[in-house]
Amino acid sequence: MLGMLKRTERAIDAIMQPIVFAAMVALIVVITLQIISRVFFTAVGWTEEVARFLLVWITFMAATLAFQRGRHIAVSFVVNALPVRIRQVARILAVAIALGFMIALVLIGYRYTQVQSFQTSASLGWSMTYVYSIIPVCGALMSWYAFVDLVELVAEGPDFAETGSDISDPPP
Repeated sequence: MLGMLKRTERAIDAIMQPIVFAAMVALIVVITLQIISRVFFTAVGWTEEVARFLLVWITFMAATLAFQRGRHIAVSFVVNALPVRIRQVARILAVAIALGFMIALVLIGYRYTQVQSFQTSASLGWSMTYVYSIIPVCGALMSWYAFVDLVELVAEGPDFAETGSDISDPPP
């Protein structure tokens, strides 16, 4: 079962990476268009809005990738000083708390998306649902990653707690 969970995690990662890259390229293109149009022509009104929306999406998607790789800020010197069994329990507890937070992010993000669904963007006329739908989507992906980490910690025991794992590990 753990192998299937890890393969699914890698598949999600393989989809997310190019999307984040493409969004970054799009952001650069839109901002460049905005600068050029303001300097040489009349400003293109929709570029500011698209840049803002892309930034929101990039922020959540990149945070999801960082979460999956364990790249968010963590102060681990206290946990690392604990005996092996207590360290494993502390890490399981930390991942369980993160999972609870991510589930709350999904629920709150979904409610927020519903509240914003009646608004439209000023220049493009897009429903704000499209902009803020990334919150519950990325919350769900981070919940999945936290669930996989939790299963890994429980299944692998103290040895896994010693070394940790991320997507860069080669497949078994």
